[in-house]
Amino acid sequence: MSDPTTTTERRALAARLAQSGALHTPAWRQAVESVPREAFLHPGVFLPEPRGRWRPVLADRTPGPEWARLAYSDRSLVTQLDGSLTPDQATTEPVPGVPTSSSTEPALVLRMLESLEVEEGQEVLEIGTGTGYSTALLCHRLGEDAVTTVEVDPAVARRADEALEGIGVSTWTVTGDGLLGHPPRAPYDRVIAACAVRRVPYAWVRQTRPGGVILTTLGSWAHGAGLAKVSVGADGTAEGRIIGPVSFMQARAQAPPPVTGDLAARAAYADSEREVRVPPTALDEWTPAFLAQLTVPDAQLVHARTAEGEQRTYLFDPGRESFAEFVPGGRVSAGRTVRQGGPVRLWDQVEEVLLAWCDAGSPGIDAARLRVTETAHHYWLDGTSVPSLRWGHALR
Repeated sequence: MSDPTTTTERRALAARLAQSGALHTPAWRQAVESVPREAFLHPGVFLPEPRGRWRPVLADRTPGPEWARLAYSDRSLVTQLDGSLTPDQATTEPVPGVPTSSSTEPALVLRMLESLEVEEGQEVLEIGTGTGYSTALLCHRLGEDAVTTVEVDPAVARRADEALEGIGVSTWTVTGDGLLGHPPRAPYDRVIAACAVRRVPYAWVRQTRPGGVILTTLGSWAHGAGLAKVSVGADGTAEGRIIGPVSFMQARAQAPPPVTGDLAARAAYADSEREVRVPPTALDEWTPAFLAQLTVPDAQLVHARTAEGEQRTYLFDPGRESFAEFVPGGRVSAGRTVRQGGPVRLWDQVEEVLLAWCDAGSPGIDAARLRVTETAHHYWLDGTSVPSLRWGHALR
């Protein structure tokens, strides 16, 4: 499995991960030292450039030592833009685009694998194969037959499968919607998702053995997501906590189309208007943004400028035809007024939770707890008895 030409780089990566605290289990360290990350980066990667552009770097056109340094750098490496564009297909340089697949930063990969607490003989379902690097680490740790990995993008799945086969790993690679799990190989002892979801799919709970663990990112905004770890009970529910902040691309089946077009027209008809008690700038902080996403999981946070160049912040829930727009004015809370329209008062709901969170002492994201049933999600903050800090949503 290992490539002797990058032995030094793999050992150095493992040493850095151990020093940072991301890696502490000998078996995972052996996996990091054995699996060649560079094998999962072909045909190349995109490196960030100013103004949202990306510079393609191809493996076969980069000197070996330089490619090895890039492959074992402590960073996520984008491998696809806009759902289809790979570095070898880029005809201009740099290119615009939105990342849709990547090789995740090794420190985050190993923190998640360590948090999964796998044991020999267990079976794992991985949602979001991506490049296949984390799949290879799981296979090294548990064996090829113990890992089932699901990738929604056929081209990404094919490249990952070829990379895995290229280093001698033959595992259960599936092309499909990972939110549905993979029933033919169920039940699983562990489920790990390398993508963000708005809610934990109950299909994952159903396909996990009692006592098993699900690890996934909750959130749909560019920031403010949390890593959820829940244990499945014999009664078919799952309960656990948020173990820290994290950021992942949204699962494609749950990724809403961006809110574009005439935003002023979308927010033209407000049913209510009042001064805010919590300014929208609170959502710039990670934990308030996370709590807001739990409260209105289908809403999108949008920052835009008016025709006059004035900065505006919105919450839009297109599915429920509801919005909140923040405009200058008012005597308190940085002089902001919220205009709300539609059947759901989005900011009323968010603000109630944020005020209660402040009253509770503004605990960190790891105070958040959740329970998943067949019909609903329930959230609360540990150590508080404030009613506003207990809320839920029906699964839809």
